Amino acid sequence: MKFLTKACFGMLLAASAMSTPAFAQEEEDAPTGPLTLSGGIAVTSDYRFRGISLSNEKVAVQPTLTLSHESGFYAGVWGSSLPDSPLYGKFELDLYAGFATEIAPGTSVDIGATYYVYPGNQNFAGPSDYVEVIGKLSHDLGPIGATATVAYAPDQASLGSNDNIYANLGLSYGIADTPVTLTGSVGYSDGSLAAASADGNYLDWSAGASFAADMFTFSVQYIDTDIKKTGVKAIDTLYDPTVVFTLGVSF
Repeated sequence: MKFLTKACFGMLLAASAMSTPAFAQEEEDAPTGPLTLSGGIAVTSDYRFRGISLSNEKVAVQPTLTLSHESGFYAGVWGSSLPDSPLYGKFELDLYAGFATEIAPGTSVDIGATYYVYPGNQNFAGPSDYVEVIGKLSHDLGPIGATATVAYAPDQASLGSNDNIYANLGLSYGIADTPVTLTGSVGYSDGSLAAASADGNYLDWSAGASFAADMFTFSVQYIDTDIKKTGVKAIDTLYDPTVVFTLGVSF
């Protein structure tokens, strides 16, 4: 199974991973046009995808770039360094596109798809790339924000001819008059991407805080899962509770 293979070598909001950076500020009188380009790069102490380390608990570098249209359509690319392996190589490349819009004051939807690509894959190791369709519903009430996410990966060869569903609820709270935002999330995986669990499903959760200063963001997160231990230390440590530190810069 693809998820078990990933876990063996090591996602809210979640998340991993650095979220799409804030757009660069233009001069107030300068026309921006219908397209906006944003991007950034982050360095994280451990690349955790839906609670499990995909970087073997090692530091990962994660660049991103997004092109957005004023209509709400967007497309972009996100990447992360990985430990070298025949199936995944040394890098993950996520190609994504979708449509995001506000449907009511404080409420927005985001519907899109992500294609997970592993350029260093060697054919003899089998297929590794796969696709997920992702939907998000977000609502802001003052300093509190909530986002519900559902991601579905249909049956495909790289997932062992099985499908997978992932659901996540994330909350954030911006502390007034400070650059600090508190975050928390809980997620549920069921299917091929949850093969690290003997039951084929598991929960993951996180709690943390982020600190923003101009174009820099520093975050710290506690991350854990309810996956039962196998007795093999090299595998069990990949979903042990951990604290992840991330420093990012956006433009």
